Amino acid sequence: MLVLVSVTLNFPLAKIAKDAKDANIVEGDITKLEVDAIVNAANTSLLGGGGVDGAIHRAAGPELLEETRRIGGCPTGEARVSKGYRLPARWVIHTVGPVWKGGHGNEDGLLAGCYRNSLLEAVRIGAKSAAFPSISTGAYGFPLERASEIALTETRKFLETDDTLKQVIFVCFGQTASGSLYPRPQYE
Repeated sequence: MLVLVSVTLNFPLAKIAKDAKDANIVEGDITKLEVDAIVNAANTSLLGGGGVDGAIHRAAGPELLEETRRIGGCPTGEARVSKGYRLPARWVIHTVGPVWKGGHGNEDGLLAGCYRNSLLEAVRIGAKSAAFPSISTGAYGFPLERASEIALTETRKFLETDDTLKQVIFVCFGQTASGSLYPRPQYE
């Protein structure tokens, strides 16, 4: 069973996440979730930064920085795994989203790769639950609605062929992402 707990959308969620049993728009802090793995919207160095990346590094403690130094970086669209250390999550899946360049630099394909590769890593490490932030929609400037559609489409396609993950959560932070500026979809 796939559970999408929160999403950032301005179009019908049920059309994209047709296997969802529960679909709500919720604002939250990904560093507080008790899931097997959380996904970090990282930079290529994996050494921490602003936004969700900085929040995850602060919450996990200095051990995360030590491990990500040993990992040695991550190219855009790929994913790497570390321990969660002081986080409730056992693992952190670091993925590097694309910087928005007007849609002319394969940004959609790279962002889709972030979700696919993060889901593959979650399965590889045996995670049954994973939580995603909104990748690339902060400082990297990817349009929120477009990124949301890519995230849900890639997740749905992945889960149609794999049933390892039992729960996928999309965590929104901030008023725009949580839905205060986007109406909640109506379901029949």
